[in-house]
Amino acid sequence: MRQVVLDTETTGLEPREGHRIIEIGCVELVNRKLTGNTFHQYLQPDRVIDTGAIEVHGITNEFLTDKPRFAEVAQEFLDFIRGAELVIHNAPFDVGFINHELKLLPGNQWGTVTDYATVLDTLSMARKLHPGQKNNLDALCKRYDVDNSNRELHGALLDSEILADVYLMMTGGQTALSLGGESDANESGHRAEEIQRLDLNRPRLKVIYADYEETRAHDERLQAIAKACGDTPVWLRDTP
Repeated sequence: MRQVVLDTETTGLEPREGHRIIEIGCVELVNRKLTGNTFHQYLQPDRVIDTGAIEVHGITNEFLTDKPRFAEVAQEFLDFIRGAELVIHNAPFDVGFINHELKLLPGNQWGTVTDYATVLDTLSMARKLHPGQKNNLDALCKRYDVDNSNRELHGALLDSEILADVYLMMTGGQTALSLGGESDANESGHRAEEIQRLDLNRPRLKVIYADYEETRAHDERLQAIAKACGDTPVWLRDTP
């Protein structure tokens, strides 16, 4: 399962008013694990950036003077997202801007985002999980204990990296324990999840109990998860 967590920064709020994308940031997830593959590009918008937008992301026209235009990186960007599920916070905003940029490309042959990838809106997901609460990225970072201390200004790549962590926490936190080391397959091609029978005459395994600090950290983590759930989790409920 390949996913691409995506964010953009723009000159303003409305593509219908001629606003353009000035930064695209993407990080890749495969089977819910960050691969280290990214797509990141600043773009020359050929128009003035709104003052209010600069206050949000800090990107100026002077900084973008020597940057490429969207048309120059469009094919590379589309190749990066092709076939993936895009994970976007407030997807209609970013998808609307990308579709606007595709429409401006020469040739009238580029289509729309959904011709290349499917889209998952984490804002819509968060509103269903936490109705009536703040669900912007900063609020979700606080709710799911995701570190966003480096986020003084919005930035497409940084926000994508943070959103990837938030998304994984929203959808189950830790999702995979590999019994076969870092790789999912050994040299002979057998997958790690194929269970081998254990020797019944093997030595007894040593039991190492958690110390006080480890137990306390574990309890604090369970409390944080319980708070994020908005309900009493099963491990804290009274059993009959």
